Amino acid sequence: MTTVAFIGLGNMGNPMAANLVKAGHAVHGFDLVPDNLKVAKDSGVVVMANAGAAVKEADVIVTMLPAGKHVLSVYEDIAPQAKQGALLIDSSTIDVESARKAHAIAGRHGLLSIDAPVSGGTGGATAGTLTFMAGGSKEAFAKAEPVLKPMAGRIVHCGDAGAGQAAKICNNMILGISMIAAGEAFVLAEKLGLSHQALFDVASTSSGQCWSINTYCPVPGPVPTSPANRDYKPGFAAALMLKDLKLSQEAAQAAGAVTPLGAEATQLYALFNAMGHGGTDFSGIIKFLRGELS
Repeated sequence: MTTVAFIGLGNMGNPMAANLVKAGHAVHGFDLVPDNLKVAKDSGVVVMANAGAAVKEADVIVTMLPAGKHVLSVYEDIAPQAKQGALLIDSSTIDVESARKAHAIAGRHGLLSIDAPVSGGTGGATAGTLTFMAGGSKEAFAKAEPVLKPMAGRIVHCGDAGAGQAAKICNNMILGISMIAAGEAFVLAEKLGLSHQALFDVASTSSGQCWSINTYCPVPGPVPTSPANRDYKPGFAAALMLKDLKLSQEAAQAAGAVTPLGAEATQLYALFNAMGHGGTDFSGIIKFLRGELS
């Protein structure tokens, strides 16, 4: 049994922590939101008074936080309080520069660390089937892998510090672009008198197939588990997609990469969010593409 501290017990962190409890680990958790702590306690997490108390006896420390500034603030707080030999795993989705700074903070205190953002959403977090994209040393990854397994369907070591965040940003840029493409195709099919099912049956088994169609189809019916069947209740909120697309564009600018479709997807999701739909699942952008929203 490993003692794991889990900092950030929101929609993703709570089910992830619950899976660690189910795997037999002792999980000490902290979050700023009292309701999140109640959910964590009900799933078997030992709720602590603050982040420092949570990490004091932990062998592994997992953070799942909103942005890079939060990760760096928490790392500055907990790294001096962590016991020697502890491993820090950050599963937040943040910018690559902040991820590398977090590694540096851990290193200054003699701690191993990996950046390990996830893909799979709240459904994957609950089912324990998340994909972890890990960046850090081979030593840190080897120590992290057994702890990540109860939460994971797949774990990929992407490279050195920051490589996990780089992979996540690239992956979600693909996702944002492909969902817009899927939405446009279904809107065109509607205009041409083609049923949703007919397009799905063709696209899901031929050259148009992609996760945005096969697994997360943006229209109700063909994929019963997609948010389209729940009036686009997330899932993965459009506000989070916009956050990730903005990170992709910041990274592209810093690296000198040309990403015209990524830039256009960012603008479309920015408009969708500005119209008040940030809490809608990101696949709900099909409503914007239909011209249903004002």
